[in-house]
Amino acid sequence: MFKKLLPYAKKYKYYAALSPISIVFEVLIEVTIPLLMSVIVDCGISGQSLSEKDSFIADILISMGFGELSGTNLILALGGLMLGISLISLACGAGAAFFASKAGMGFGAELRQGIFNKIQDYSFSNIDKFSTGSLITRMTTDINMVQMAFMMALRMLIRSPLMFAMAISMAFSINKKLSLIFLCIAPVMFALILLIGAAAHKRFTKMFKKYDKLNNSIQETLIGARVVKAFVRAKHEKEKFRVSNDELKDASIFAEKLIILNGPIMTLSVYTCIILVLFVGSKLILNGDMFLGDLMSFITYIQQIFMSLMIVSMIFVMSVMAKTSMTRICEVLDEKPGITDDDADETASVNDGSVEFKNVCFKYSENAENNVLKDINLKINSGETVGILGGTGSAKTSLVQLIPRLYDTSEGEVLVGGRNVRDYKLHTLRDRVSMVLQTNLLFSGTIEENLRWGNENATLGEIRAAAKLAQADDFVMNFPDGYKTNMGQGGVNVSGGQKQRLCIARAILKKPKVLILDDSTSAVDTATDRKIREGLKNLLPETTKIIIAQRINSIQFADKIIVLDDGKIDDMGTHEELLSRNEIYRDVYTSQQESKMEQ
Repeated sequence: MFKKLLPYAKKYKYYAALSPISIVFEVLIEVTIPLLMSVIVDCGISGQSLSEKDSFIADILISMGFGELSGTNLILALGGLMLGISLISLACGAGAAFFASKAGMGFGAELRQGIFNKIQDYSFSNIDKFSTGSLITRMTTDINMVQMAFMMALRMLIRSPLMFAMAISMAFSINKKLSLIFLCIAPVMFALILLIGAAAHKRFTKMFKKYDKLNNSIQETLIGARVVKAFVRAKHEKEKFRVSNDELKDASIFAEKLIILNGPIMTLSVYTCIILVLFVGSKLILNGDMFLGDLMSFITYIQQIFMSLMIVSMIFVMSVMAKTSMTRICEVLDEKPGITDDDADETASVNDGSVEFKNVCFKYSENAENNVLKDINLKINSGETVGILGGTGSAKTSLVQLIPRLYDTSEGEVLVGGRNVRDYKLHTLRDRVSMVLQTNLLFSGTIEENLRWGNENATLGEIRAAAKLAQADDFVMNFPDGYKTNMGQGGVNVSGGQKQRLCIARAILKKPKVLILDDSTSAVDTATDRKIREGLKNLLPETTKIIIAQRINSIQFADKIIVLDDGKIDDMGTHEELLSRNEIYRDVYTSQQESKMEQ
């Protein structure tokens, strides 16, 4: 996992290197300060001469000229020295924090961008595998966790071991017997922390799954806010959210209550060690085997040692949580796109809008027992208008989604422009096959910006021409800001029919070879539907038009109509032919005519 994620920090490698370097200087100064304090206590306060002080720091101070000072002068001089190096230590610590934050935030941003880019390469089958809520959690909560762990590692993984090594060496140089106390307590403490961390990993894995569930609940409720209000289901949604929220709370408490044992264990270990050191050290002072300043500096080093171990335990806790997040992030990065164009011909272009299905079978999952589409053989000539009719679950949408390779066939092949769709680069194929999906989605921004998804270089004249064909120009121009009107999130300020017409205009603007309309005029009135069909026929004569519809009057003038039933082609022909011989088609037509008569 580390090898997979570390390349995302490459851009910030210099910041990542400067942080540990600053830490080294900070630690060197910090371990020097207790020695200076011991000199102040033993020589400045107790009256011992600097030459009698048995430490290498005393020798250094003598060589620097401090040996000529005594009493208050020595205290002031050493106090000033301590203040100066403390300020240097502060600057080093601040620098380390700045560099680590810069590297950590940059790493998080690059990783988030990498995951987002990866998701853009997913096929529909890949997206089906991960819930939207789970992907959001992985791009936010999980990345934040890994980012924090990375920043902490840059600062603490260098600081803690270095501080531990230097503090323990200083403690041993002062008194080896007292150091044995620490050596007896530390292994027990460290073993307990390891056991806690190992047990906590499974708990945090469950906790993050609860995050996924909560995010799914939030997403569904916010997207379907109008449906919730229309069906007066707010109480139900509140209860569903409360359950998910309580489950997350319980899982978090269950995980955290094990982790928080680290604090008491560390505190107990530190104070136990200090009490024993004071007890044994006081006897050594009374026996003349140790100076008071040495005992004070020794206690400071013991505190630094345990502080280092406490930081290590914090890193360990963070790593336990980060490991879970890293696993979830790597699952997204390791997921292989279900549809790739690695073997495609880069020079291949879609020459015309002909479409052909040869012995096509399809199922959404390899493990599924039954095919959704079965033995589909169909040929559509370039420029034809083809209608597709069938009941709910007859696989109409599944059929047309195979054309731009939103899914791949399980068996057989689909040809566009006379070539297998797998021969084209995905960008080339999808740029020439324009599809208006059942769910009409508009993005935040202006109407003009939304329509430019079809052609980012389109002029306003071309945009208006596409909108006129889709019968959208009139209502757009009635807005005070026209095509500069802001749509809001998801196009909340336009009706369902208006949204459908804007989506059709966006698709037309691509000037595709194949235009697929998946029940995309269901929310418009029959007169507008007829105008759109006439516009498509007259203004896009060379474009192949495939129209999925529930209303027969939307497709009855098509060159041919395909009747799907249970994933198979039940019949194919013109409106008159199907009306005379196909029972399914005739039943649908009769029921719709009777509905008109009743109205």
